[in-house]
Amino acid sequence: MGEPAGNDVLFERRGHLGVVTLNRPKAVNALTLGMVTAMLEQLTAWAADDAVATVLVRGAGDRGLCAGGDIVAIYQDMVEEAGRAQDFWATEYRLNALIASYPKPYVAFMDGLVLGGGVGVSAHGSLRVVTERTRTGMPETTIGFVPDVGGTLLLSRSPGETGTHAALTGAHLDGADALFLGLADHFVPSGSLPALAEALESATADAAVGRFAQEPPASALEAQRDWIDAGYAGDDAEEIVRRLRAAGGDAAEAAGTIEQKSPTAVKVALASLRRVRDLSLEEALDQEYRVGLRFLAGHDFREGIRAQVVEKDRNPRWRPATLAEVGEADVEAYFESLGERELGLGGVGAGANIFSQSKEPK
Repeated sequence: MGEPAGNDVLFERRGHLGVVTLNRPKAVNALTLGMVTAMLEQLTAWAADDAVATVLVRGAGDRGLCAGGDIVAIYQDMVEEAGRAQDFWATEYRLNALIASYPKPYVAFMDGLVLGGGVGVSAHGSLRVVTERTRTGMPETTIGFVPDVGGTLLLSRSPGETGTHAALTGAHLDGADALFLGLADHFVPSGSLPALAEALESATADAAVGRFAQEPPASALEAQRDWIDAGYAGDDAEEIVRRLRAAGGDAAEAAGTIEQKSPTAVKVALASLRRVRDLSLEEALDQEYRVGLRFLAGHDFREGIRAQVVEKDRNPRWRPATLAEVGEADVEAYFESLGERELGLGGVGAGANIFSQSKEPK
C-alpha cells in the first residue's frame, strides 16, 4: 500500500483536457496510497494550470472505473500492524475533499464496477457519467466495515431512506439507481465514452456531455421507495430489520441480507448516516476517519476481508454475532475523538479545500 504509484495511475494532457487513468486493470483499478498521493498532487497542479480547462477520470481495462481501495493491502497492514492503512485513508480523504471543491469541471466515467473508494474519486465530481454497464455501491458492511470516502454524506442525501438501504445492504446498483440516489448526473451509453472523451479535449464539459447524454432507464430502487422509506425509518437497526421482515417480499429479502452483514458494521453505519446529515463533506470525512481507525483496531473488518477476499470461505464469524449484542455504548465508542490522531479536515476554515470556491451539495 505504501509503494509509489509507478504506472498504476497515468496522467496526460489532450487539448485542454487533463486525463487521469487508473491503471491496475487486473485489480479493477483498486486504489493504493501511491495512486491517491499521485492524484492529489497532479489535480492540485492542474487546478492552477490555465492550459487545463477540464479533468477526466476513467479506468483502464473493461471491468470498471475502480473496485475501491486495495483491501488485501489493508488486511496485510492489519496483520502486520504497520499503520499504512491510516496513511492511505488520510491521503484518500484529502483527495475526496479536493475533488468536491475542484475549481474546474471534473468529469468521471463511472463505467463498469465503481465501488467504495471508486465512488470517492467519482461521485464528488461535478459531471458524473454512468452507463448501462455501471455497477456501483458501498458494499462495506459485507466486509465488516462502513461506507467511507464521503459515502455516508452522499447516501444521507439520497431520497427518503434509499441511501440507508444502500448502505446497510451493501447493494450493487445500476446506473439508473446511481442517478436516483444522487451519485451521478448523466447517462451515456458505454460505446459513446471514447467519442465523449475526445469531445472533452476541445469542447466545454457541459456541451460535450450534453451531446452524448441520453434518457436513462427507469430506476428499480425508485420503484421500491415506498417500502424502503417505511422500513428504514428511525435509528434502531433491530427495529428496522423487524419491520422489513414483517413487510415480506423484497423488504424481507433486504432484512435477510442485513442480518448476514457484520452486526457492528450495520449499527455503526446506521449511526454514521444519522450523524452526518448536517455536516460538511470535510466534517463527514473526519467522522469516517475516526470510525475507520476504530474498525482497524477491531475484529470484524479483518475477519470480513479474510472471509470474502483472502480465504474466500464466505463464512465470516462476526463478533458480536447478532445486532442485539451490539450495545449503544459500543456504537458510541466508534465516534469518540482520536485526540492528536484526528484527521482535522473540517477544522481548517471552510474545510480542507485549497480553493476559494466550494460547490453546493448535489
